[in-house]
Amino acid sequence: MSAGFLSRISLRQDASVQAIARLLVPQGESNQHKAAHHLLWVLFGDTPDRKRDFLWRQTDPGCFLVLSAREPVDTHGLFDIESQVFAPRLKDGSRLGFMLRANATLDRKCEGRTRSKRHDIVMDALYHIPKEQRAHARDGVVQQAITSWLLRQGQRTGFALQPDALSVQGCDVLRVAREAGQSKATFGVVNVTGALCVTDPTLFVPALMHGFGRAKAFGCGLMLIRRAL
Repeated sequence: MSAGFLSRISLRQDASVQAIARLLVPQGESNQHKAAHHLLWVLFGDTPDRKRDFLWRQTDPGCFLVLSAREPVDTHGLFDIESQVFAPRLKDGSRLGFMLRANATLDRKCEGRTRSKRHDIVMDALYHIPKEQRAHARDGVVQQAITSWLLRQGQRTGFALQPDALSVQGCDVLRVAREAGQSKATFGVVNVTGALCVTDPTLFVPALMHGFGRAKAFGCGLMLIRRAL
């Protein structure tokens, strides 16, 4: 199992960087996530054809946690960076607490189409509930939908979720502007904390590096883990 790097990254507070901070970190969550998608590439885009090999999560405007295959390199002097090697020593039966921000989706075949259509798991679950009942049922639907999704993730990536420990911290819709003339990219974001038991570390550690769910370019998919007490 290859190691990576877990880094705490923030824009420097000196005057030269703060003078352009409003450009680098615009106001509004969706604008910040679009900007961060490009901003963090400064640390990893060493060649024009480089593929993204890092996950990130914004903790505050201009502050990020980043899990990467390569150590970030700040050639422009924009950031304060604290990095450490990420090589968790896990075994079958290791118990962990986790925090995850995810764009959780499912693919469903549609009649008359050759390709499956992607659905947000929460919106898909709410769709089958009468409109007048959705507001009342929302919290329970979100809990059940993300629990089922994480159970499926665990089956293929080497962990067993402890459903009773799962807590949904927030469920929102993020709209990120695209190029001029195109509609905004819209996707659901769920923030959860919970506990799990590792069943196959040879699958689980690479899955941590790859991330969970979609919209990873926009700050989703990074699962942060800690040893359970």
